[in-house]
Amino acid sequence: MGRIEKAFEKPAFIGYMVAGDPDIERSKTVASAIIGGGADIIEIGIPFTDPVADGPVIQRADTRALSAGAVPSSAFEITRDIRRYSDVPVVIFTYINPIIKAGFDSFYAGAKESGADAVLIVDMPFEEADEAQAAAGKHGLDQIFLVSITTSEERMKKIAEKASGFVYLISALGTTGQRDQIPQEALELVAKAKKIFDIPVVVGFGISGPGNARRLIDSGADGVVVGSAIVSAIEDNMDSAEGIGDSIRKLVNEIKSGIDS
Repeated sequence: MGRIEKAFEKPAFIGYMVAGDPDIERSKTVASAIIGGGADIIEIGIPFTDPVADGPVIQRADTRALSAGAVPSSAFEITRDIRRYSDVPVVIFTYINPIIKAGFDSFYAGAKESGADAVLIVDMPFEEADEAQAAAGKHGLDQIFLVSITTSEERMKKIAEKASGFVYLISALGTTGQRDQIPQEALELVAKAKKIFDIPVVVGFGISGPGNARRLIDSGADGVVVGSAIVSAIEDNMDSAEGIGDSIRKLVNEIKSGIDS
């Protein structure tokens, strides 16, 4: 059984971070805190100059990381550091430009060598995924795909033929960011996806507390992704690496407890 498959033996908490935010060394502290708080899977985002799917919180994190000198391979450096102390599954989260620049085979080889388990390309349509899938298959990585509330059932079925690891459901239209309520459309999307996909279904975009995380699990989701709330905890504690770690561990533990309750 692979690490990702094992992570979904119970409802999974997936924590997102930006590689190099606020700098490389402190982002290693962030990763450790996410894992220490109880995360079942960690997504490590490669900072990008034009993150069109991300809201202002993660955009600022990308800017901080890039200003501190982060590059695409920084995500691999953090993954290698995680592998010194944890077997938690790692998903490399990226826009497609860094992969094109590196070359698909080189990028996926680097991800595998670092200890990653999967790659998620946020702006890659599944119709254009052949090179990514070939590289993923060659290097033994899962290729994660996104599905939104506007994705048709027919399109979902086509994505289901290619996806592995888990499928990532986008809970709301627009960019990432914390939201107070889970839209009814998100719950309906979970129900639809569960009928189509034979791999775990997780939900992201806007999940910030134990209540809405629990609601999604109760609706049938196999896991939830929390990103902006974690990144906000970094932003609120920039003057203290210890404060960053403590704040993130507390946040992750609180939401994880809601999922497990």
